[in-house]
Amino acid sequence: MNRAATTNIKLSQDKDWVVYMILSSDQRIYTGITNNISQRWDAHCHKKTGAKFFRGRKPERLLYVEAEHNRSTASKRESDIKKLKKTQKIDLITTQKNKDWHAIFNIPNTISEL
Repeated sequence: MNRAATTNIKLSQDKDWVVYMILSSDQRIYTGITNNISQRWDAHCHKKTGAKFFRGRKPERLLYVEAEHNRSTASKRESDIKKLKKTQKIDLITTQKNKDWHAIFNIPNTISEL
């Protein structure tokens, strides 16, 4: 059983996409989608397959995760979030302030832990 299933985040076959936000080393907020958050975090940290946004800056912290999306709804939600002002994104992130996404998905807390 994967860790997501044990934390009330149910990723089913047709709704296995998530929308996520990451705080970067220059305090910017990156928004993206994936169907495997652990692999995507690793790509952002180490690989050219990560977002171009992270070339020249590092991902610091996974701030927000929204599950239960299919590819289409995840893309639409990502677009909606990207249109928000930074203060609105922070308000959205605050709704999950007690979640430790790094522990839930078993990914390093910061780039220094890699």
